[in-house]
Amino acid sequence: MASRADENLASVGIPESLSRTYPYFVHGASPAVRAMERTIADIACTEIPVLLVGESGTGKEIVALEIHRLSRRRNEPFVKCGCSGLTGEALSARLRHADNATEVESSGSLFLDGINHLESGAQDKLLHLLPDGSGTPPQGCHSMRLISSTTRNLEEEMKNGRFREELYYRINGVYLRLPPLRDRKEDIPTLLEFFFKKYTSLFERPRPNISEATISLLLRHSWPGNIRELENVARKIVALGDEHLATHDLTAEYGDAASERLTDRSKVPSGAATQSPSGSLKEAARAASRVAERAMILKQLERTHWNRKKAARELQISYKALLYKLKQLGLDSSDRPDEQ
Repeated sequence: MASRADENLASVGIPESLSRTYPYFVHGASPAVRAMERTIADIACTEIPVLLVGESGTGKEIVALEIHRLSRRRNEPFVKCGCSGLTGEALSARLRHADNATEVESSGSLFLDGINHLESGAQDKLLHLLPDGSGTPPQGCHSMRLISSTTRNLEEEMKNGRFREELYYRINGVYLRLPPLRDRKEDIPTLLEFFFKKYTSLFERPRPNISEATISLLLRHSWPGNIRELENVARKIVALGDEHLATHDLTAEYGDAASERLTDRSKVPSGAATQSPSGSLKEAARAASRVAERAMILKQLERTHWNRKKAARELQISYKALLYKLKQLGLDSSDRPDEQ
């Protein structure tokens, strides 16, 4: 039986091979991801080019697929082009229809993955193949929705002469930054549950019930590989059937003493996510959200030198809501300077 991911991806004309590799978009609870989801919903139905910016493993291709799924082109092809080593001729072949075609072929979305790797000649070719400000593609070219991704700061690349300024402004209709996993740790239980379901079905294994200590460890980890690294850990837990063996590389990050503490259920730090007797991750998600919320509020307060009005604006909540949360968290700000 096809999974929900396969059904949704197949419905938008995405090849089966791609649907098996990339999961359906997983919605998050963190403020950063909720803001990103609102932006995706706003821009998906337009034809504006999108530039996805984020570290490796943050899910740029999954977001591109979600934009395509929600667009008017959902029943047309989603075409991915890796830009490393991509020539101008190959780009031209993608964007131009055959000379003897009587009609322009059905167009969809073109995802240029790692556009920062595009060589100079290919950048020039792409610039001439893309629609201008009018939105009309050059004669003989497909009318494709362009979505690009990069792991680098293209403005810095422009300053250093490695990326064409005209091309940057052509592809950067909407600039969408994907948050790293370390900035959205309250989403870890939701993502983990998704990957457990995916790999228990794929490997035909029972769903693992992981300990409080392992959840605490996952919330402590810095996740340099982002969502891709978390998926790898979830896959190993399901495949090996041993959470301690599967997370050995993570415990090594904290040293032997920390590893011993993390495997002692009675010494899980206060405020860390806990597991319900049924093995559900819902309680873990709530606890993780509270921990992450407190950390985020404190971070913004420090950044604004405890100017609560500025912090509220940065957190995208009302000033009254911030004061209420400060009271809930027991953070006495009476000795801090008033906002101006």
